[in-house]
Amino acid sequence: MQKKGVLRKNKNMVTRVIDDETILLPIYKSSDDINCIYTLNKPASKVWGLIDGKRTFPQIKDKVLKEFDTTPAEADKEMQKLLKDLKGIKAIV
Repeated sequence: MQKKGVLRKNKNMVTRVIDDETILLPIYKSSDDINCIYTLNKPASKVWGLIDGKRTFPQIKDKVLKEFDTTPAEADKEMQKLLKDLKGIKAIV
């Protein structure tokens, strides 16, 4: 995952927050096409909420480090994995 540039959500992804989890559902032309719903835990939900089309990876990482008890290296590793997964399901573009 590229660490430069602004992160943007795919506009064809519906998001709902329930408690500390975020549910992502891709928008399809018909309900017959729906075969997946994605659930994000609290840290991943925080990252998802910070992806606003204005912030970069380092800006989001700084906010995560302020909120969660983790090291910069661990945050980097986990965020890289999350963003790769989000890109893989086309949740971010």
